[in-house]
Amino acid sequence: MEAEGQKGTVNPSAMLASLLSRRAKLHEELRNIEKQVYDMETSYLQDPGQCGNVLKGFEGFLSSSKNTALLKRSRKFQPEDRLFSLSSVTSPAAEELAAGRD
Repeated sequence: MEAEGQKGTVNPSAMLASLLSRRAKLHEELRNIEKQVYDMETSYLQDPGQCGNVLKGFEGFLSSSKNTALLKRSRKFQPEDRLFSLSSVTSPAAEELAAGRD
């Protein structure tokens, strides 16, 4: 019962400051996670050793002749290919895409 009574006496400005601090911390954590996803996605899309990827398919995997021009061409990707990064409107990829449209 005493805990309930003490909850009502919490200073609203202190609670607001605490919530704003927590919000800023969570926002920073989200930015860090989005940056990690962006970096890993870039690495995945530019990997020269793979014979395809989830977005473009794996046609090169079964071909017997490895054409280097085809491999170079498959490493180029468009900003719209960033399936994971673009799933968040606050990610670096979404911000780049929005800046490109302006």
